[in-house]
Amino acid sequence: PLRGQARRTFLLVLTATTLLAGCATRPGQVQRPGAVQANKGAVLVPLSGEDGVVGKSIADAARLALFDSGAKNIELTIYDTENGGAGSAAAQAIREGNRLILGPLLAEQVRAAAPVAQRARVPVIAFSNDVSAAAAGVYILGFAPSQAVERVVGQAARSGARRFAALVPNSVYGQRATQALVTAVQRQGGQVVGVETYGSAEQARAAARRLNGRSFDAVLIGDSGRVALQLGPAVKTGPRVLGTELWASGPNMGQSARLRGSWYAAPSNARWGQFVQRYQARYGRQPVRIATLGYDSVLLTVRAARNWPVGRRFPEAVL
Repeated sequence: PLRGQARRTFLLVLTATTLLAGCATRPGQVQRPGAVQANKGAVLVPLSGEDGVVGKSIADAARLALFDSGAKNIELTIYDTENGGAGSAAAQAIREGNRLILGPLLAEQVRAAAPVAQRARVPVIAFSNDVSAAAAGVYILGFAPSQAVERVVGQAARSGARRFAALVPNSVYGQRATQALVTAVQRQGGQVVGVETYGSAEQARAAARRLNGRSFDAVLIGDSGRVALQLGPAVKTGPRVLGTELWASGPNMGQSARLRGSWYAAPSNARWGQFVQRYQARYGRQPVRIATLGYDSVLLTVRAARNWPVGRRFPEAVL
């Protein structure tokens, strides 16, 4: 859970998708006939390559939010981070007068864009979930694994769990989920009795068998919902199964008998459903789950822009 100002900002972002109204859009720059001069904001996302579908969905969601908000003093331009890299995209955006950057998507892209933006004193609100990419003037909007793990461990501890275990992939995400688990369990006065890692489905099942030889009250499967569906039946009955925010974008987890009754922490699907309806009505297709970050980042910008005089630097203090 977030606390203080960070919590208030997070809740603002999560509730932002309740602003629903009519919209229209077109690719590239968002223009309004006869509009007065507006502050310029850049959206940096991949529009091609492996993450092109994700980037386009985020960009469309950002456009949707601008029209839903009815803001007249903001103009958005989309820049492709696959065309020369995120650093080059950030430099182009700044040369063209943008005074706020929304994105990029991946941590390494954020680190590439950050020095360019910092030199120009242009703040960055990135879509990454890697908190280590945050820096002076660089803010992380993505859902961090530590938030979900801390929340679900707290719930398990309040229900009597004291001995925790984990099954996590050999990846950066797995490492962060493990560290988040250790930190959260220590805060609850519990004990991590075992962590098993894997790199393939066969290794995952073997890891579960090794873990089953230990005594624990709850086990975290720190992977996607798809993997959890495959791995859950290999976990012995009895201990509570816990998940991360990745489960929210997976298939129906209840189709596995072993995972029924499992817990994971994630944003409410109620507002996600509202967002999907708006997005589909406009674009005729389903958005990716993290497209909401594009929507929320724009509504956060709109809120801040109430005190953003046209042509001046973005009022970073409001963040």
